[in-house]
Amino acid sequence: MGRGRAKAKQTKVARQLKYTNHNIDYDRLREELGADTRHEESYPSTASEQESERAQ
Repeated sequence: MGRGRAKAKQTKVARQLKYTNHNIDYDRLREELGADTRHEESYPSTASEQESERAQ
């Protein structure tokens, strides 16, 4: 008993988090985290891409 209000509150909070627009500035976040913007380091070449580069 007594769990009804707590569960309703959790449901309300979860619904707000799910449907609220958070307006995240991803560029600013990337700068704050010190992420490198170069594509090559973020996603290393696969073996097939490396072979095609060697063939050229």
